[in-house]
Amino acid sequence: MTQEVLWEKRGHVRILTFNRPEAMNAMNLEMMQLHGQYLQEFIDDDDAWILIFTGMGRAFSTGLDIKALKTILSAPTPPKTLTSPDAPIVWKPLIAAINGYAVGLGCELALACDLRIAADDAQIGLPEVKRAMIPGAGGCGRLPRLVSLGNALMMLFTGERIDAQEAYRIGLVQKVVPRDRLLDEAIQLGEKICENGPAAVRVIKEAVYRSLDMPSREAVAVNRLFDLRNQRVSAQDIEEGAKAFIEKRKPAYKGR
Repeated sequence: MTQEVLWEKRGHVRILTFNRPEAMNAMNLEMMQLHGQYLQEFIDDDDAWILIFTGMGRAFSTGLDIKALKTILSAPTPPKTLTSPDAPIVWKPLIAAINGYAVGLGCELALACDLRIAADDAQIGLPEVKRAMIPGAGGCGRLPRLVSLGNALMMLFTGERIDAQEAYRIGLVQKVVPRDRLLDEAIQLGEKICENGPAAVRVIKEAVYRSLDMPSREAVAVNRLFDLRNQRVSAQDIEEGAKAFIEKRKPAYKGR
């Protein structure tokens, strides 16, 4: 039996691939359970610094498989995925490599990532309102924080999909690339981030998200507190960075 979620390790980069292409990667219970399992493995693994989500075939994910809804709801232990109400906190960078369709829960998963790269054939949307529903896994909360309020409400009110270029224009994705280059580009981005101090990257992510809704004066004060924390947790890497600069070589960071 084919495993419906694939897990790959490339150095410090981890790649989670939804592997149910015949169903456009619509999420059933097995997919959600494996998603949660690998997400926790990523969080717990000190050697894993970046996580990339992508999909096999013509879709990143077309969301929840309605046929599997009863099974999902009756599961004795609900899967704890990135879009769950009790989702684990992840302070390591997450990248969505969006191939083809990312709609509904699939779109909400991409929104829960820190960076999004789209293939040139990507179609992104939150169509729940067309079925008299709302994006209940973070779409209403995350989308207006990533794009302007008007652009967010346009997508939410109409339920219409946007293509990759429109997603780039409104700032929903950071890059659009040819379909056959998508995963390579995401991996290259992940590896570029991995060249930096991993503990510092995590502190930056936490500092940004913790202070996102604060007034600027409070945000600057919080920034200083996180700077002091990073000086403690990244002490060895800070020393290594200075040595590497003087010696004109790439630093060999350890995350401490």
